[in-house]
Amino acid sequence: MSGSGALRTGLPGLLFDLDGTLVDSVYQHVLAWQEALAEEGIDLSVWRIHRRIGMSGGLFVRALAREVGKQISPELAERLQQLHGEGVARRLSEIRPLPGARELLRHLSAIGVPWAIATSGRAGTARRIVDLLGVPEGTVVITRDEVPYAKPNPDLFLAAAGRLGRDPRDCFVVGDSVWDMLAARRASSLGIGLLSGGYGREELTAAGTYRVYDDPADLLAHLDELGIRALEGS
Repeated sequence: MSGSGALRTGLPGLLFDLDGTLVDSVYQHVLAWQEALAEEGIDLSVWRIHRRIGMSGGLFVRALAREVGKQISPELAERLQQLHGEGVARRLSEIRPLPGARELLRHLSAIGVPWAIATSGRAGTARRIVDLLGVPEGTVVITRDEVPYAKPNPDLFLAAAGRLGRDPRDCFVVGDSVWDMLAARRASSLGIGLLSGGYGREELTAAGTYRVYDDPADLLAHLDELGIRALEGS
């Protein structure tokens, strides 16, 4: 958990997805998957890959098997995920925090709102991307390696809420994909959708989103709509 001051009681926790929510990395993931698939002789359109971003790598590969009508062995699945991770690592220099992401996290910490990051990415890749946000040491970051199942299962967000000492029913899940919103519903949290990952407002709303904003900067400007505000005089 980050923040320099004491936590304020009565405020909800915020559980953030990472890719497409706090950092502009969705298309680096898409291209890394396309490159990994091509290396194994599997041809899949970029738009089809994008629709699956936000799932865990393992679930992505199972969905891929349905898409291409091809049996994916456990060995090939592991190889694809390894190639994908290597592809993202080669593109790290292209990844940037989304507008307002750093400012949003700093503001939440300053006013005593607990927050955490929960991502379907594996620790080796995800933590290098988190570092781009300049978050304080001790920030709660839950990765795919730490839970039994990734999105759309709720495990990542349940684990993040638990690490913050918050009931998930008292948390907002902030994400950019329908998989985030479905996981939020299963965690009994309200979902806040961001358009910065490429999903449309209607798609996010249909998946159960409570509110939709453009990006972290837009969310920061509208935090009061979630009942989050600084103390008078602060």
